Amino acid sequence: MTDYAEEQRNELEAIESIYPDSFTVLSEVPTSFTITVTSDAGENDETIEVTLQFTYVEKYPDEVPLWEIYSQENLEDSDAEGILTLLQQQAEENLGMVMIFTLVTAVQDKLNELVDEIKNRREEEKRRKEEAAEEAEKVLFQGTVVTIENFLSWKAKFELEMAELRRKRQKEEEQQQAGKIKLTGKKLFETDHNLDTSDIQFLEDSGNSVEVDESLFQDLEELDLDEDDPDFDLLALGSDED
Repeated sequence: MTDYAEEQRNELEAIESIYPDSFTVLSEVPTSFTITVTSDAGENDETIEVTLQFTYVEKYPDEVPLWEIYSQENLEDSDAEGILTLLQQQAEENLGMVMIFTLVTAVQDKLNELVDEIKNRREEEKRRKEEAAEEAEKVLFQGTVVTIENFLSWKAKFELEMAELRRKRQKEEEQQQAGKIKLTGKKLFETDHNLDTSDIQFLEDSGNSVEVDESLFQDLEELDLDEDDPDFDLLALGSDED
């Protein structure tokens, strides 16, 4: 009859000696412990680290132990799922034999592969970005491909813009030409209705105070005038300075 407890104690002592710095006992009943697995250094000295928790079942190693990822660092969730799948495969292949060392070694190799994959992913991402930048630069220099449709559309728009430009220029020339024509006094009077009230406005502005020199006039009644005289000239009187 297999002494499962004895086999478990012996394996536990061996595991502790193999992984002295990363092995930690969590409980004795049931026996549960953790082992921290770290990948080799990758690009920029980056590493991936996983702490695995194992728990013995009563009939281990004839039954697979329990396991889970206790903690992780720099490990994607999708890669963590892959590690759990790997543990299941390895446990089934080694059923009936103590297997903790084998399981840990498989995880160690997987982490090293992931480090290389991370490097490859970054290089691939860098390559894609460079190609995208090159394509964008090509499109920038190529410009828009000319087709019959977009050419006709551009031509119609261009003709409308030119017609509008010609209309504006003609209007400006007409305005400039109109400014060069000088109107006669009659034309100004006919076109500017302010001129017919300008004299009245002048009188109003001066306060209707028009001074008249009365000495320039004589009382006609005081003059001895013979209107029947054929030589009588009223206008001549007004011009006689004597």
